[in-house]
Amino acid sequence: MPLPPTARLTGAPALRGARLVGRGIRSHPWVYAAAIGVSAVFGVATVGVSRVLGWATDEVVVPALQGDPGAQARIWHAGWVVAAVAATLAVSVALRRVLAGLGYALLQEDHRLAVTRQYLRLPMSWHRRHPAGQLLSNAGSDVEASTTIFNPLPYALGVVAMIAVATVQLVRTDVWIAVAALATLPLMVVANLVFQRWMSPAVSRAQQLRAEVADVAHESFEAATLVKSLGTAEREADRFAERAGRLAAANVHVGVVRAFFDPVVDLLPNLGTLAVLVVGTARVVHGDVGTGAVVGAAYLLALMAVPVRAFGWVLGDMPRALVGWERVARVLDARADEPVGDVAWRPAGAGAHVRLEHVTRTVAAVDGTIDLVRDVDLDVAPGRVVALVGPTGAGKTSLVALVARLADPSVGRVLLDGIDLRDMAPADLAEHVAFVSQQTFVFEDTVRGNVTLADPPGAPSDDEVWAALRLARVDDVVRALPGDLDAALGERGANLSGGQRQRLALARALVRRPRVLVLDDATSAVDPRIEQAILTGLRSDDSAPTVLLVAYRMSSVLLADEVVHVDGGRVVDRGTHRELLERDAGYRELATAYERESRRRADERADGRADENPVENPVENPVEIEAAR
Repeated sequence: MPLPPTARLTGAPALRGARLVGRGIRSHPWVYAAAIGVSAVFGVATVGVSRVLGWATDEVVVPALQGDPGAQARIWHAGWVVAAVAATLAVSVALRRVLAGLGYALLQEDHRLAVTRQYLRLPMSWHRRHPAGQLLSNAGSDVEASTTIFNPLPYALGVVAMIAVATVQLVRTDVWIAVAALATLPLMVVANLVFQRWMSPAVSRAQQLRAEVADVAHESFEAATLVKSLGTAEREADRFAERAGRLAAANVHVGVVRAFFDPVVDLLPNLGTLAVLVVGTARVVHGDVGTGAVVGAAYLLALMAVPVRAFGWVLGDMPRALVGWERVARVLDARADEPVGDVAWRPAGAGAHVRLEHVTRTVAAVDGTIDLVRDVDLDVAPGRVVALVGPTGAGKTSLVALVARLADPSVGRVLLDGIDLRDMAPADLAEHVAFVSQQTFVFEDTVRGNVTLADPPGAPSDDEVWAALRLARVDDVVRALPGDLDAALGERGANLSGGQRQRLALARALVRRPRVLVLDDATSAVDPRIEQAILTGLRSDDSAPTVLLVAYRMSSVLLADEVVHVDGGRVVDRGTHRELLERDAGYRELATAYERESRRRADERADGRADENPVENPVENPVEIEAAR
């Protein structure tokens, strides 16, 4: 569905409701034109039944009962006329329901696709500000709420044609009967205005609580290992029960408000029928109309009771639809903090030239702002492997995230081959820069699907997939799986170890043959010897990328061409490992701490006190690795 420039609706509730309906109909005009047309036929046929019934009563049934031979001969003729109109009524009901259901399903599909595509377009900075449960609610219950009115909508609009034809018919029958029959319509408008005033805040509260319940559930599922290991299942159950209880109370409040409105909508047509019978009886007594006219008018109102209720259903669901659309519109109208560039990038060589010029990244904090990265200048030659080292919180991840444009600098520029990332076309950036984090994500898909993340024919070939798996040193693991590339991986790769998941994520990046490879501690669970083989393989490859490596192990640091010491968001020093050991006391202390931690782990394994779930084989011998280089 093509989105309007601004999805949000403005104006009074009635105006916003009309605009919401108009947008929905315009998105699938032929479906709704057919559905409304069939509903109009239904309305006319409904009036036709009452007209035919009145004619049959006055012209055939009453005379036949009085012994008129001609009227008795026309009994079958009158029956066939009534049957034909009733058949038209039945066919129109079936077609109306099919078409209304089709339009309703298509609109939900449109809205869900629009929300999901917007999620994919918006940057990580936007996603960090919105809980996952909230986003799930926007694409789920909010979309359902915003489209609820479109299921009975064709039926309700068909009522308009019915009321128009019925009004003409009733006026032709008798003006006073028409006034009695139609007097309930203004009462329905008044009832709806009162209902809107009470219902909108109640529904808004319920929709927000649905999102909060989804958010709590999502957190509990995501943290299942933590919940089980720490024995906090009861706490999570209580937390969920508290939010679910508030949602239940909000839904009850919505139901109470609705409970006062629905009986009024059901009552008004019946009051109209009663008024017609009272007025009609008086008119028959005075000889102004015949009995058939009153019967036809009363029967017409009885038939109109259900369609008029459909109109009431639309009015009753309108507050929820407006609240749901308001929440969906917040997503559709969201704008990225970062500009979208359009400059094409066609790298000339295998590795790209990376340069950061006076880069500072500032984020909001409780008591002001914090500089995650502060006035960094960094120049990385094409094809080089650069390790970023520093204590926890030094700003390493924030720095490399700028190169993958997961965020933009507040000050300064990030350049790839001389092109500012803010000017670069997003497709070119995604094609030539690969970011692999420590927290890898594995889809519940096959190995092939997890590596390529694409469907044929644009997906990498199996030969390219195997080449990436070999370079990531995980091809032997895949060959051991039943079905190798077609092997199904469990949710989040549950049937793989931590190191295997990391290597699979690395293969996912390498299959794209990136010009810049950013590894944010992406091999922390990988055997250092395998890690050495991976980086050695990258260097020997003809299309070796420029590698930025956030490292916490000396085995990783020693594999780099150059080391950058980061602390407090600044670059303290840069050079080779040996150079920094000689002149940078902070780096020397950090490297010594890393080596002490490596020896501690080795001693624990020697004493049989190693963790039950260690990394694959974290043996680290800096002398061996330095000699291998």
